[in-house]
Amino acid sequence: MTPEEEILKSSRVVAMVGASDNVDRPSNQVFRYLRANGYKVIPVNPVLKELMGEKAYPDLISIPEEVDVVDIFRKAEDVPAIVEEAIKIGARVVWMQEDIVNEAAAQHAREAGLKVVMNKCMRKQHLAM
Repeated sequence: MTPEEEILKSSRVVAMVGASDNVDRPSNQVFRYLRANGYKVIPVNPVLKELMGEKAYPDLISIPEEVDVVDIFRKAEDVPAIVEEAIKIGARVVWMQEDIVNEAAAQHAREAGLKVVMNKCMRKQHLAM
């Protein structure tokens, strides 16, 4: 089993940073797919109040429940601050979507005990299982 498969099989709650209500955005499509496949997906976006019935939060720190995976749909330069929040809330995994790579942030997350996936789509990885 690949590390990505292990993460997908053992995780239930995904906080999606950069979730969008625009149906043409990849984050919206991944949000819908993960929900349809049994994951609780929490939208994290300061301009959204809710997404498909799920309350949205402005940041990870505001989420009142445990999060397994922080799924990041933001520019690579935004990742270090998101990793800091992921560490603070006790997330198990930081997952950077396709085309998002930040080696320094990934190393920081690993040093704090988090698993890291970079430059891979959760939906595509799940479909491949």
